[in-house]
Amino acid sequence: MSVRVIVAGAGTGGLCLAQRLHRAGAEVVVLERDTDPRPAGLRGYRVGISPDGSRALRACLPAELYAVFEATTGASYDRLLMCTEHYRELLSLPFAEMPGGGAEEFNVSRTTLRRVLLTGIGDTVRWGSPYAGHEVLDDGTVLVRTADGDTVAGDLLVGADGAHSRVRGRFLPGAGHTSTGLVAIGGRAPLDAATTALLPGADGMALVLGRTGTTGITHVMRMPWDADRVPRPGTDPARAAALRGWPGLAGDPTDDFVSWGVTVSHTVLPGGRPASADGTALLTLAQQVTADWDPRWGALLDRSDPASALWIDIRTSDPLPRWEPGPVTLLGDAAHTLTPGRGAGANTALRDARELGERLVRVHDGDLDLRTAVGGYEAEMRRYSAVAVRESLQQMHDDSGRGAVSRALATTAQRTGLRLVNRVPALRRRLARGMQRVRDSERA
Repeated sequence: MSVRVIVAGAGTGGLCLAQRLHRAGAEVVVLERDTDPRPAGLRGYRVGISPDGSRALRACLPAELYAVFEATTGASYDRLLMCTEHYRELLSLPFAEMPGGGAEEFNVSRTTLRRVLLTGIGDTVRWGSPYAGHEVLDDGTVLVRTADGDTVAGDLLVGADGAHSRVRGRFLPGAGHTSTGLVAIGGRAPLDAATTALLPGADGMALVLGRTGTTGITHVMRMPWDADRVPRPGTDPARAAALRGWPGLAGDPTDDFVSWGVTVSHTVLPGGRPASADGTALLTLAQQVTADWDPRWGALLDRSDPASALWIDIRTSDPLPRWEPGPVTLLGDAAHTLTPGRGAGANTALRDARELGERLVRVHDGDLDLRTAVGGYEAEMRRYSAVAVRESLQQMHDDSGRGAVSRALATTAQRTGLRLVNRVPALRRRLARGMQRVRDSERA
């Protein structure tokens, strides 16, 4: 049977779902508030694709486009470094000790990933035409109103419009979020020899654990092309061929970069949350909350582009209420907003796209009715996303309410424990399994 799906939001999960439906010949319309595909906000940053995300992309994309995805990923990381605010090593965890040996782990630019996911389906996206409301008609179909005054009819509306989802607000007005009490400031700097010398680790990913509870993170992104958008020497021949054949490469704006973030309790921010802060003010605030860190950290922030700076209030989803399956459902952050604690947000959205997409293709092929397909997806999504939300929250919580002595004891215990784990391979592997449990949940 024919099925027409309306996706609200051209983010990672929404576009992955659209790719799967388009490949099966189903009709899909994507409504997006951005006026064009150019990068904005977090899409300019790095995202780690986990084994869960890789499996979803492989299942949803045409084989040749999945090859392009792999070809556009940045250089893989050798290890995760955890260190003090003075760059003293606490733990160095080789990715080879992760379950699966680090296979199917990829570093991608969000900008580039979006361009990949738009390849071949650009005409399904209505730019500058965001969701504004909907109603379920008597025949069980759904009529969606857009902010530009248009209406779109379909069999299923998928809210993939992010943590502040308007679809969720209309569909499940009681579903909300809870603040973790933490905020993050992020930025980007061009990657060159001078920047590399300022990093906690010369390459890859580093987590900086400050003594007062403030944490930092850095991600190095080395792209597989040079400034002229030509595959670099030494690139795997198959990947180089995929890059040369991809029309999106010429216009991709991504060069080598390092992204960084600082997470801090809102209670210790100098002056509290800025009512309105431009990039320069945000960089200054990040400098203030890390003023006692290694001077190289401050120099890294000095090299950052103020236009790249952003502020994130770190929130987490409240448990989703149960609802009867029908012609409206949710995907990604619209259904389950995760903290960055496990790096599972985008990957859980990709898994949503795969789970829902596979069921909708069966509807399109006449093997399943729509209500059963949506209900089956929602039951499975609620199960694995609840675990992801819980475990991500465990990694990011505000302990500023503790007294100074209690915090100091906790910091000492944390550092002692990490140094012990660093010396014992069996403990490192156990830690790696725990870290990967959500990111590779189907094998956990």
